[in-house]
Amino acid sequence: MKTKKGLALTGNYVLLIVLGVLFALPFLYTLYTSLVTMQDVNHLAGFSKWTLANYKLFFTNDAYNVPQWLWNTVAMTAIVIVGNLIINPMAGFALAKLDFAGKKWIYWIVVATMMVPYQMILIPVYVNVAHLGWLNSVLGLTIPFLYQSLYIFMLRQFFISIPGEFIEAARLDGLTKMGAFWRIVYPLARSSLITMSILAFSGTWNSYLIPSTFTSDPTKYVLVVGLNSVKDMFFENTPLIMAGVVLATLPILVFFFIFQKQYIEGVSSSGVKG
Repeated sequence: MKTKKGLALTGNYVLLIVLGVLFALPFLYTLYTSLVTMQDVNHLAGFSKWTLANYKLFFTNDAYNVPQWLWNTVAMTAIVIVGNLIINPMAGFALAKLDFAGKKWIYWIVVATMMVPYQMILIPVYVNVAHLGWLNSVLGLTIPFLYQSLYIFMLRQFFISIPGEFIEAARLDGLTKMGAFWRIVYPLARSSLITMSILAFSGTWNSYLIPSTFTSDPTKYVLVVGLNSVKDMFFENTPLIMAGVVLATLPILVFFFIFQKQYIEGVSSSGVKG
């Protein structure tokens, strides 16, 4: 019996390793191609032929302005994540634990907006951003996205699972509702908040539609938009394009690997109650 279980466990590990390698192959190919010259593309080149020239070109050529694009992306992503870490939990807590007029209507509005593709409201948002004078600015790329209906719903589902006795005990100890939220409830949602942060990070960092629509000044581009302009200029320079793909992808992979345990916990603990 133990032998059968051992063989089954070994088989599962082998299957997971094979699947992991298969899923990693596209990124490994991209990374390899970014380290070789154009002559060695689609050929197996030795370590001696690998070079960082493509990455160096990105950061040293003023025509690309990658450092500025990278800074714009970091600033946009950081502001959006911080806003989501503040606004979404507060809204989710209110919908889960507080009683106020119109609560059910607001909840169903949040659910309904989850079903609307953002492309459908892009023009009204663009018009509002233009009227406010936020085009080609970090405000236009961040303020409309400081909250997300999906994350409000996800956090509401988690907060429902928290016993009301925790909040009542905190109130008896002299905390206000906001004090109970920030000091008792908010720390309990750590896994869900990290899950939300990973999703918000990947969605914002890789965002192309909004930044390309709201910005026309090359100095205001984010990394994805800027690298896409490089692709248009050097479409046939595959190693250079692949270096740009690695620059855009690597931060997301690093962020995920750091918080992968909390991400899995957050996915398993969110949205299980209605």
